[in-house]
Amino acid sequence: MLTSVLYLHIAGGTAALVSMLIPLVSKKGGLTHRRAGWVFVTGMTVVAITALLLAGARWLTDPTRQGREAGAFLFFVAILTATSVSGGVRALRAKTRTAAHRNAWDIGWPALLTASSLAAAFYGLSAGHHLFTAFSVIGLFVGGGQLAYWLTPPSHAMHWWFEHMGSMLGSCIAATTAFLVVNAGRLGVETFSLLVWLTPTIIGVPTIAIWTRYYRRKFAPASRGIKGAPVAAGL
Repeated sequence: MLTSVLYLHIAGGTAALVSMLIPLVSKKGGLTHRRAGWVFVTGMTVVAITALLLAGARWLTDPTRQGREAGAFLFFVAILTATSVSGGVRALRAKTRTAAHRNAWDIGWPALLTASSLAAAFYGLSAGHHLFTAFSVIGLFVGGGQLAYWLTPPSHAMHWWFEHMGSMLGSCIAATTAFLVVNAGRLGVETFSLLVWLTPTIIGVPTIAIWTRYYRRKFAPASRGIKGAPVAAGL
């Protein structure tokens, strides 16, 4: 059973990695962008679901403390991945909103991630596990950011663009991290090394900030409010 789940996990990750760069370089809102984007989203959804199953099984069945800790950490990372993917897709579904949005699905994932991040931070600090602590900060940033996005009225007409872009790029960071972790042994690095797990984030977060700043300048006329804003092609 778990072997089949693992194969499905690998297939989803492969599909996500193969399709990941196409939406980034293709015309935004174009047919290629949308089709490749859905391949990526589908692959990452499969990755997140199967990761939850595999990590949960390891936490429940592994007799060693180290194994259970690994299971708990990977379960947390799966929640982080699922929240990013969900937020990126759902931002498009609610791009016409002008008020706070309290859909249970959209609020539930970032709320779960925020709560999990607090638990990870507590455990990481108390047990001296730096990986738990480092990723709890990332989880709080993503979970808190999504909660703020959904629970407050949009202040920019292109709010959905920025949320979609940030979440999808965050999902790309997750896919890249998973690829590096799987191949860490071949590079002579420990699987749970901070270097392996944090390098994509260290590079990716500034990239997201630069890209977001570029589009904020591009959509500057929309910053005056929702009404009268330019209409961008749907992604």
